Order: sequence, then C-alpha cells, then structure tokens
Amino acid sequence: LLAFATAYYVRYELQLGRLVDPANRVGIGAYVPFAVLLVIVSLLSYRFSGIYPYRPGRSLVEETYTIGTATTLAVVILSGINLIYEPLSYSRLLFLYTAIFVTLFLGSSRFALGQLRSRLRGYGIGVRQVLLVGFGDVGRMVMRTAVARPELGYQVVGFLDDNPVRGQTNIGPYRALGPVANFPAVIEQEAIDNVIICLPWQSHTTIQQLLHTCEQHDIRAQLVPDYFQLTKNQVQVEDLNGIPLLSTRELSIQGWNYIVKRTADTLMVLLTVLLAWPVMAAIALAIRFDSPGPIIYKQIRIGKNGKPFFCYKFRSMVANADARRQEIADRNEASGPLFKMRNDPRQTRVGRFIRRISLDELPQLYNVVRGEMSIVGPRPNLPSEVEQYEEWHKKRLAASPGITGLWQVSGRSDLTFDEMVLLDIYYVENWSLALDLHILLRSVQAVLGARGAY
Repeated sequence: LLAFATAYYVRYELQLGRLVDPANRVGIGAYVPFAVLLVIVSLLSYRFSGIYPYRPGRSLVEETYTIGTATTLAVVILSGINLIYEPLSYSRLLFLYTAIFVTLFLGSSRFALGQLRSRLRGYGIGVRQVLLVGFGDVGRMVMRTAVARPELGYQVVGFLDDNPVRGQTNIGPYRALGPVANFPAVIEQEAIDNVIICLPWQSHTTIQQLLHTCEQHDIRAQLVPDYFQLTKNQVQVEDLNGIPLLSTRELSIQGWNYIVKRTADTLMVLLTVLLAWPVMAAIALAIRFDSPGPIIYKQIRIGKNGKPFFCYKFRSMVANADARRQEIADRNEASGPLFKMRNDPRQTRVGRFIRRISLDELPQLYNVVRGEMSIVGPRPNLPSEVEQYEEWHKKRLAASPGITGLWQVSGRSDLTFDEMVLLDIYYVENWSLALDLHILLRSVQAVLGARGAY
C-alpha cells in the first residue's frame, strides 16, 4: 500500500514521465479497488514464488530478482483485469511505478531484516547450536555451508564420526567428539538445538535410533540426503513420469560460467588499473627508497588443477626473507601447513603498511590477465603447503586462486587452515556472479577494518 501511494504521488503530483491532462486526472479514491486487488494478487504471487514464508540465506540479488519477477507478474495480472473490465481509465504508468516501488520497498525491507538478523546473530541471538553426525563428504559439505554462511544462524558445536581419524581430529575450532556411539552422552553434556544427520542411507538403523533419541530430548533433527556422497551442486534432479532421476553435472565454474567469470575478471582488471595506477606507482617508489631489493616479489604458488605459477606481489619483506624463515619457524601462529606471524620481523616499514590494507597484492592483477588467477577465488597456496594436503583439501584446487575470497572476508589470517579450506571449497561448489559481488563488497569492509591482516 505504501508503494502504491508513492507511485500515485509520483504519477499524479510529480507527473513524472508524462504530464496529466486535468480532464483525465483520477482521484486516489478511485484506485481503492486496484489497491485492494494489488495486495491480494501480490500476496498470492509472492506465495507461489517462494517469497513467503521468509527464507533467510538468499543473496540480495536473488531476493530482489524474485521479488521483482513476482511483482511484475502481479501487476501484469491487474493490467489484464483492467483491460477486460475497464471501470475507468487507470494510468499504465501508475502500474509501472507501483511495480518499481513494491520491488524497491520490499527488497529494502528484506535487506534490512537480513542485516538485523546477522547483527543479532553476531551477539549470539537466534543462533542454533548444531551437532553434525557423520563427517564424511556430506558432513563436510554441511560444515562448509555453516561456516561460509553465518547469517543462516547455525553454529557448529562439533561432529561425530565412526572413522577413527575423522572422529578424533578437530577442524579448527570445531571439535571432533568421537564415534556416533557417543551421541547420547554428547547431547547430555552439550547445549544442542539442532542435530544434522549426514550418514549414508545404509546406516538406516543408526539413523532411526538417532531420530528417536532426538525426539526424546526435544531436539530438532534433520537429515541430509547422501546422494552417493555427491555435493549438492553436482546433483541434478529430473522427473520421469513421477520417478525422480538423479544425474551429475559440472561444478559451478566451468563452461559458460567460466567464460562469464573470465570476462568479469578482465573488466575488473581494466577498471582497477585505470583507478589505481597512481597508488601502484607511489608504492613502487616507497619500496625502492625504503629498503634494498626488488620492487616486485615473485613466488611459486599452486593454481588450478595443481598447476604451479609465479605469483607477483609488491615486496613487503626484506630481500632475504625466504632464507630467514627457518630462523622464526618456531614462532608460527597458524595451524596446519600455513605460516603466519602477527609481528613478523622480516617485514619492512612500507611492507607492514601495504600488507595491512592488502595493497601488496595489486601486482596479482597481472596474474589475472595471464589467466593464472581470478579476482575472487580460493587462496593461492605454496607448494610446501599443498604437499601436506589431506585428500579432501584438494577439492579447492578445482578453481583458479583469487586475489580475494571467502577466506579473506571471513577473517584472513585469523582463520585456521581447515576453516580456510572449508570456505574455499564452499566457494568452488557454489560460485555465482552474485557471490563474487558479495565477496568484493565485503572485501572492501575487510580491508578497511584490517581484520586478520598481518
């Protein structure tokens, strides 16, 4: 109704688009039937389009597109009704303005609601404490999604798995709580709101026991279909006269998606170079006068499908930094194969500044031009780090590494190695232009806040 009132004001008071002949001016009271029908038809359209009930977790682009499509459908239906009955000459421009303002207002309210939910969940309000039962490929897929999408409100307390290695190995801050047989003891000891069962279907007897135990303790239980340990983006469901057929499809960044992403990368490089070349020139001069050594530092990194390449950065450390790494190896603050220090003595004065706001990575635009990297993607790892990968870590090599990524906007160096890998694999499996845009916008915030930058 607010959108309709605004549209009426714009059309008849501001007379935007075309002047209104006083003889054809229609009072707002005559539009009351239209407004009532607008509410009814819009609600039905939103219901069938999946806008209602509200589902958190959809991106702003996806939400706006869905609202816009459903609103347009509702207005088209009303226009058709108007043409058939013609009780009076309604303004077609008013219909158009109504569709625009409904999409704008409803999209803005959904965005504000999402931001409020995220802010409250940052304070622990509305967050569900989740226990994963089963930590194979499917369980890790669920973990990746929970870590990458905190706005969904799932906080993983830990996981159970009968594999003797997985069931005893923590993943960053996420605790391995032993075999599935520990389930009754764990839900007694921990404050669990949600249990997500990620076991293969052949474990149906165990699954039934888990569901029964959850029901007794008033804990919400959910099942993730095993799909033969395929990720959700690799499974396509088709219908054969009511019979569901499951087939596999390519990962997200392949085929036309790769061409679209590559085109977007090229345009981003051109725009960034046009805007940032004075900054790059100033950094080069500052490095030259600050310390002896080359301006550009190159290092072998591992790219898509395990292919090595030279990664370029502005030099932020002394010239012999690699040779001195062993001297400070015992001061490593990172987990897994990574090496990170908050106050690395090898950093130069200029280097400390440019690393803090990630300006040292600007030369990687050249890697993007060469097709070795992307603007957004997984973190490029060193060969020595890749050598220590577990089998499930290798999935992150299915995409070109990026200058920024989910790992950067989610904490950068403050993340554990396993958390970084979980985020990278989530990105590989769920890529879209909307996700890239979301990461780029959050990257600006992360760089300005300098969280985890050292």
